[in-house]
Amino acid sequence: MPKSDAAPSDAAASEAAASEVPAKGRSTVRSLLRLWPYVRPVRTRLITAAVVAVIASCTGLLFPLVLKWMVDGPVADGDEAGVWLGALLLLLLGVTEALLFGLRRWLVARPLASVEAAMRADLFRHLQRLPVAFHDRWASGQLLSRGTTDLMLLRMFLAFPLTFLLVNGATIVVGVIILLGQDFMLGLVLLAPVAPMVIVCAYYEGRYSAVARRAQDQVGDLTTVVEESVLGIRIIKGFGRHRSQARAFRELSHTLRGTELAKARILAAIYAVIMSLPEAAIGAALVLGTVRVADGGLSAGTLVAFLSTALALRWPVESIGFLLAMTQESATATERYFEVMDAEPEGGAETVGGAKAAGAPALGGTEAAGLAGGGALAAGQTKPALAPKDGAPAADETKPAAALADGTSTAPGGAAPSEAGGLRFHDVEFRYPDAPPDAPPVLSHVDLHIRPGETMALVGATGSGKTTLTALVPRLHEVSGGRITLDGEDITAMERERLRALVAVAFEEPTLFSATVGENVLMGAEDGAGEAELARALDVAQADFVHALPQGTDTQVGEQGLSLSGGQRQRLALARAVVGRPRFLVLDDPLSALDVHTEALVEAALRRVLADTTALVVAHRPSTVQLADRVALLSGGRVAAVGTHQELLRENAEYAWLMSGTEATETTDAAEEAAR
Repeated sequence: MPKSDAAPSDAAASEAAASEVPAKGRSTVRSLLRLWPYVRPVRTRLITAAVVAVIASCTGLLFPLVLKWMVDGPVADGDEAGVWLGALLLLLLGVTEALLFGLRRWLVARPLASVEAAMRADLFRHLQRLPVAFHDRWASGQLLSRGTTDLMLLRMFLAFPLTFLLVNGATIVVGVIILLGQDFMLGLVLLAPVAPMVIVCAYYEGRYSAVARRAQDQVGDLTTVVEESVLGIRIIKGFGRHRSQARAFRELSHTLRGTELAKARILAAIYAVIMSLPEAAIGAALVLGTVRVADGGLSAGTLVAFLSTALALRWPVESIGFLLAMTQESATATERYFEVMDAEPEGGAETVGGAKAAGAPALGGTEAAGLAGGGALAAGQTKPALAPKDGAPAADETKPAAALADGTSTAPGGAAPSEAGGLRFHDVEFRYPDAPPDAPPVLSHVDLHIRPGETMALVGATGSGKTTLTALVPRLHEVSGGRITLDGEDITAMERERLRALVAVAFEEPTLFSATVGENVLMGAEDGAGEAELARALDVAQADFVHALPQGTDTQVGEQGLSLSGGQRQRLALARAVVGRPRFLVLDDPLSALDVHTEALVEAALRRVLADTTALVVAHRPSTVQLADRVALLSGGRVAAVGTHQELLRENAEYAWLMSGTEATETTDAAEEAAR
């Protein structure tokens, strides 16, 4: 889903600010060394490829030596057979060099594709494990660019710059030794530009690194705009905002263009120095060598060989510029990749009393329904009578309770004691991780108990914290204070996998994936669920419309399910929540997009599901509230009142206003009439 950034410029500013930290005082080598765990499994082939490339490159340095032999020997002596022999040697050297470079490419192709695939798979796996708060902060385009553009840069670095920095370095060293061996004085002339070139490269390295980081962040911002524009195309067209979106894209593109031009200017300066100084040195060596040949101090063959060797070293020297540039971009890509990989993922069970709490094995479906300690009531059993007020005893609590072997007692129907079982919030407080320290908490001192088999409606004004409270149950967010228990067990002591097998959720904004209807619904079931479970869930959600689709439940719903109406998507999301027969059910206004008649049908079917589970339902309409045994009113991040719907209508003005838009005194008669 697209992130709701305030504006593209805001995203760019935030990412640019984030990029300042690693750009300062960072080490290119240290950054690239973080790739070693991925490279290590294929190191043998990469090292072999590097050795082959060094041999191939050094083979090219034999050409000048053959030319020297030919000029001073067969050519000077008029030996035609010797000339043909020299030509044959040059041909064999050329073929050998080409075959060796081809072998190098074959050696690196497969392993580097595997490295890129492994890094991309690790990134995706890690993104799935990162908390919701991370995804709230990061623009999706930034994450996409790290998984595509940055990994492509890293694969190119491992395939070319990494190898050829080594190869060209070895070639230059061997070539310089050959040059000094042929003529020491001319060799010193060619080495004169080395010091200025090193100084220039060191000077521009830091500048290029900062600009490269900025460019890659801007690519991420541009990707975010494109993604949001594609996913929100209906909104853009509906409000005629295509021009403003095009303008935002054009501004970001213009900014990126300016950054790329800055990169080009830095590269141009590097190339100007790297190319002009060696050329000047070769020219000086040519003049000096010609004078010495004329004076008889140097043979013509030696001068030809010397200049041929110098020219053979031109490409290794001149390539240093773009090889270093690609290395800087790769170091930046590595930093961006590990910025995500270093983010702390959701943990398993929290430590309790200094040791990790022992979690029971993951349960779900029928196993979860039969867990001792107060699970959902079995089908056909009745719920215990509920207290009219929060904290008052339930009517059925006065009845005798059956004694268990361990001396504890159970409520009628086999449920655990109501005070221990069910879903309970103990003095819960929550504030978002990136909120200012002095900001008030979103939720404060929330104490709420949903008894086993009970359905509680959560009602409150917009912004009162209802959705946030429901997100705490499956640990999409972590509580800042207090604790939440399921059947008496702290959810932070549970493995997340086990917790989310016990709790099913349906959000107000349903999300469907690019898969079939059946696959979308069965995401909420255990492995092995089939047509029977699918049919039951669709029946509960009154999603019979799927049978009229072209391929029925095998119909592809498309990205975000936008080929379906809002009500259809919401019914499929509800079916996904109930298909696994969850112990605990959290529904965030699951019927908001349904018409009155469909809502009534869904409610009738949903009552059967709620009879077998412990449920927390966010509700905005009286019809949804009627599904609940009790209602909790959330106001200003606190639980203001708990009771039945009729009680709160009579006694709580805020609740009466939320349900009917009128004051409590004006609704008392209507409530009493409804109660009759």
